Amino acid sequence: MTDSNNDNADKQASICLDIKDVIKQFSDVTAVDHVSVQITEGEIFSLLGPSGCGKSTLLRLVAGLESLDQGSISIAGQLVNDLPPYKRDCSTVFQNHALFPHMSVADNIGFGLVERKMSKNEIKKKVADKVELVNLAGLESRYPDQLSGGQKQRVALARSLVLEPTVLLLDEPLAALDRKLRKEMQVELKRIQREVGTTFLNVTHDQKEALSLSDRIGVMRNGKLLQIGTPNQIYETPRTKFIARFMGATNIFSGRVVSEIGAKIELEIENGLKVFAPLPENIAPHSVIGFSVHPELIDIVTDKEKRLWTDPQDETVFSGRIKEMIYQGDYSELTISLDRLNLNLSTFITRGSEYDTRDIRENQEVVVFWNSDDNNILLED
Repeated sequence: MTDSNNDNADKQASICLDIKDVIKQFSDVTAVDHVSVQITEGEIFSLLGPSGCGKSTLLRLVAGLESLDQGSISIAGQLVNDLPPYKRDCSTVFQNHALFPHMSVADNIGFGLVERKMSKNEIKKKVADKVELVNLAGLESRYPDQLSGGQKQRVALARSLVLEPTVLLLDEPLAALDRKLRKEMQVELKRIQREVGTTFLNVTHDQKEALSLSDRIGVMRNGKLLQIGTPNQIYETPRTKFIARFMGATNIFSGRVVSEIGAKIELEIENGLKVFAPLPENIAPHSVIGFSVHPELIDIVTDKEKRLWTDPQDETVFSGRIKEMIYQGDYSELTISLDRLNLNLSTFITRGSEYDTRDIRENQEVVVFWNSDDNNILLED
């Protein structure tokens, strides 16, 4: 076998979950629309999107709780299209925990092992290992109604992990928890996954959860998988206007392509104003495209002369007036009405920065600026 063949074999061996051209329809609604993605061994992959985008339906297709209309799903190289859920090498953690109220913590965790006809000693050992893993030692004899929301979630997680699945499916596992507990469980989930090495397929509508927990993220909308990337790629370089808006507060502009200058394009926005952005692939001359910039990348000064004569290829600069200031504790969010543009711009000022909120006020004239390389080109939705 050649080195090339060895590389291909290794690549195939590392693919844990292979979803190819999957379609699922309910009446006249296409819930999952030609979705393809490969998830590797030991990866935390999150399906992220608003309610009704198809992410939970896709997870249920992997679990075998829904049937495919088209496409294929393979787990660890085995085609599972026609296999019932109990014969698939995966296990699911549901949002509502789905614990048995009449069973103790230990019995809930060991339930699947009993169904597999394991010996009592083996069950006891495996349950003890998972109790230790999820930090539930001392609570083995308690019942679900004696547990907190976070403890219930740990029991549900241990019950799935004790089966040693190739893929663990998590359907909005933290959605029912309060904000503080949700952040704590994000840290715990990542620690647990790193210890056991199991592949996690996580479904969530929470952008911060996906960014903090995942190795890669797939953003879905209307049944389609729009973009796959690392958390940094999804947040910093969203592919479309929808993704840019969905991933949080961002500023979106539209402009017409005027020219290409080296590794950048020149865009004309309103009233003849021009800005520069990194040159993307396959952009037609004179086409109208969008671009975005995150608020935290924008600086602000109160001295107009300090910034208005910069090179536009290096920095994007606008003058404007502070329309609104919203105090958020460790930072303040500013809305700035830009001169000569029918646009408002959002930016942040953090406590201790050069321009503290004590130095500025609403209706004050300012100059905002940022590195032109931070202008991220957006495709149409």
